[in-house]
Amino acid sequence: MNFEKYLITKARGRQKTIVFPEAGFSDRIVEAAKIVRDKGIAKVILVGDESSLVLRYKNLENMEIINPKTFAETEFLAEKLFDARKEKGMTKEDAEKSVLEPIMFGTMLVKCGMADGMVSGVEVTTAQSLKPALQVIKGKDGLVSSTMLLFGKNKFLKERFVFLSDPALVENPTSEGLAMIAKQTAKTAVELLNITPRIAFLSYSTKGSAEGESITKVRNATEIFRAQNPDLMVEGELQFDSAMCPEVRAKKASDSLFVGQANILIVPDINVGNILYKAMQYVGGLTAVGPIMQGFNKPVNDLSRGASVKDIVLQTAITVLQCK
Repeated sequence: MNFEKYLITKARGRQKTIVFPEAGFSDRIVEAAKIVRDKGIAKVILVGDESSLVLRYKNLENMEIINPKTFAETEFLAEKLFDARKEKGMTKEDAEKSVLEPIMFGTMLVKCGMADGMVSGVEVTTAQSLKPALQVIKGKDGLVSSTMLLFGKNKFLKERFVFLSDPALVENPTSEGLAMIAKQTAKTAVELLNITPRIAFLSYSTKGSAEGESITKVRNATEIFRAQNPDLMVEGELQFDSAMCPEVRAKKASDSLFVGQANILIVPDINVGNILYKAMQYVGGLTAVGPIMQGFNKPVNDLSRGASVKDIVLQTAITVLQCK
């Protein structure tokens, strides 16, 4: 399957509106937004000064351009921001100032239903990109996590794909947190690719081959997830090779439910997730899409600062597919 084409085709025609708050200071965002518009992936909102954007880029027809300083609804958005944050000590003056910041402004457009989703992060850190959403959109289950979609045609993975969680957001989840991340990733996998999840909780041990604190955490997470989601296939604790290689699985975990072919990998912490996905991307030659955010009340997605225009387009298609 051509996953890129599949995601873009699936997103077309849904008529969702995605806001790009970095348009005023990112060439890549504007170029990607043009492709999103031209391919019919989404309706586009660019945050920035209209005259400056048109003068610099031209060909911005059929895109809505909103300047927070002149937008008729900015005062309304500031009021909603104040309502959301006043218990945390935000004053009305703070809200009026904060809502003019592009990423907070875009986040408030999503919160108030003026946009269906948001894509940002190509010019700022993950913390800067996601902090407003964590403050005002928040998570459905008290936890927001991330996953990375990896696919390609290398000798090992062939035509397969894998979701890897969490490589970017939750630093050191508890066993309960890992179980929630697995549940969120299964939901993401079904939403995006309509697949049957085969979930592996990863460790440096396979089925009791070693003992340690992190192994116990992973083992407990597996049991919590299994009890809460009896209809989903899950295995743990497994080493990477046992989860992914049928030949190794036959030796180390012969009773595995999915014959060494996991399509969702849950790692013990962010260190493992970030190192593993980058090794798979740069040494393994796989395409990495994400990080894809999971668990927000409304879709907000982050980008790597090294993201290409193509990456931004794919992340936008994914955001569209997360919209209700």
